[in-house]
Amino acid sequence: MTTETEADCLFCKIVAGLQPADVVADTERVLAFRDIDPQAPVHVLVVPKEHHGDVSVLAAADPELLAEVVAVADEIAHDLADGQYRFIFNSGPRAGQSVFHVHGHVLAGTQLGWSPA
Repeated sequence: MTTETEADCLFCKIVAGLQPADVVADTERVLAFRDIDPQAPVHVLVVPKEHHGDVSVLAAADPELLAEVVAVADEIAHDLADGQYRFIFNSGPRAGQSVFHVHGHVLAGTQLGWSPA
């Protein structure tokens, strides 16, 4: 079922091929593409092809799909970097989520620091 939110969702448009993206992985249920504003040498967004608002919604609706998202992230980190990576989900606008289609950020390729907000 498509809602107005899904119809306007940037990541749904990327999944549908209506918006260009630099795709690095594409499975039956998961798509991964390079972030347009990278924060590390490797910065890839990993999204389920189904629209879910955030990671907790996805976990409740389809934990197996969440596991697939994590598995694709791990494959990307091993393919594009040395397998050492950070995988981040932002949930909600105060946490930095700006596209409300769940997506994990794979960050790798450099020494990653930690800076609490």
